[in-house]
Amino acid sequence: MNKFNLPNLLSISRALLAPLSAYLIVHSEWQMMAWILVIAIVTDLADGQIARRWQQTSPLGGFLDHGSDALLVATLLAAEAYLGFVTPVLPILVIAAFSQYTWDSKALAGKPLRASRLGRYNGIAYFVVAGFPILQPVVGLEVLSKQQIIWFSWLMVATTLISMLDRGYALYRIR
Repeated sequence: MNKFNLPNLLSISRALLAPLSAYLIVHSEWQMMAWILVIAIVTDLADGQIARRWQQTSPLGGFLDHGSDALLVATLLAAEAYLGFVTPVLPILVIAAFSQYTWDSKALAGKPLRASRLGRYNGIAYFVVAGFPILQPVVGLEVLSKQQIIWFSWLMVATTLISMLDRGYALYRIR
């Protein structure tokens, strides 16, 4: 199977957007960042569907998909933490949780990633938390205040820690 197939390239594109995203957020270029966020979401939705439809799913593809998401969302959250929108603990935990997910799934040895329900919901919620500071200025509507986004980010810290403990306990039970 060709490792440079369209689904994998779509996944990689999100990782490549991370440095530009950090720059745009730190410089409050919300309009351009909103477009980047939309592109990231569309490629995230498309890569898995294309991989399944074209029968190009693989452990590498799963790793690239989730790894690119983790890198991009951690970068978005780190830049937003720099501006005081989220706790700086969250981007660190996003990387730690993804590292644990990869390690205990043995994904680096070519095994498929083992998803958990809470981990999947957290993955979606990371994009939601990161999206509010980006999208609110663009649409001109403050749904959540800066303080509310910070509290939501602390809630994400708690659910991420719970997810990591759950994965650790599940691994312990297996052994």
